[in-house]
Amino acid sequence: MKKNHFPPGWDEARVRRVLAHYETQSEDDAAVEDEKAFKGKARTVIEVPIELMPVIREIIAQYEAIGHA
Repeated sequence: MKKNHFPPGWDEARVRRVLAHYETQSEDDAAVEDEKAFKGKARTVIEVPIELMPVIREIIAQYEAIGHA
């Protein structure tokens, strides 16, 4: 039998609670939650072509290597 592996501090009960939260959440509530998650942060989310991801990851790695993160 395969044993489940959870991140530190997580267990099956916590996973089930998170799943229940998102499975019952309305679209409006989800949108509000998404907006709150990014409000006032020093980061953003953008859509880019998949083929650019290796270049973007390299730029981010260079940025973090010089102490910005």
